Amino acid sequence: MGAGATLCRTLREDIKTVFEKDPAARSILEVFFCYPGLHALWFYRVAHFFWRHRLYFLGRLTSHLGRFFTGIEIHPGAKIGRRFFIDHGSGVVIGETSEIGDDVLMYQGVVLGGTTLKKGKRHPTIGNNVVMGTGAVALGAITIGDGARIGSGSVVVKSVPPGVTVVGIPGRVVEDRHKPILDLEHGQLPDPVAEAIRLVLREQEKLEARLEKVEKYSGLVSVGDELVKEREKVIREFSQGEGI
Repeated sequence: MGAGATLCRTLREDIKTVFEKDPAARSILEVFFCYPGLHALWFYRVAHFFWRHRLYFLGRLTSHLGRFFTGIEIHPGAKIGRRFFIDHGSGVVIGETSEIGDDVLMYQGVVLGGTTLKKGKRHPTIGNNVVMGTGAVALGAITIGDGARIGSGSVVVKSVPPGVTVVGIPGRVVEDRHKPILDLEHGQLPDPVAEAIRLVLREQEKLEARLEKVEKYSGLVSVGDELVKEREKVIREFSQGEGI
């Protein structure tokens, strides 16, 4: 009776989590039958039960069935906390020694992968309240701190401090100049590559202005810059509607 009550409580919490993290959810019936991320989690729970009781073949078989029906691969040896949700989860892969905390949200194509053939800890540890955007990849026995946000398409190969936002390949911690990104709004994420190019272009403009003054006072004939149009094109591409 105790185990049954715990199971029912867990299932209710999983369904409630879907409503809290996906505004598209309309009814319990819809969530129960039409959410592969939820189904993958339930397959994992059964597979993990077998795995903990050393029924490794049954664990892998259940995991394989879960992958077949949902397109989401969660190794039965992984450790997953409460209120975990995979939204639009096709292509998500969670490796054997991965550890995931509470209240974690993952989107389509997220990968928690290993980087070594050695036994032991070789997959990431994900803290509480972490959000990993579409296509984000974390590799190796690294730690992503509580409350971190991993931007879409980022590849994280080093540990990430709590509460930061990471973007790019390889993933870099960026300083958020906007309001806190509670839901990982990718249109507001800083772009470290674009910022670096902006900085180089600003410095180039300053150097050109100084050089023009030197040429003017020295009586030298200024040679036209053949790359002006190309530079202007680059500026437009990386300004994204903002002034450089």
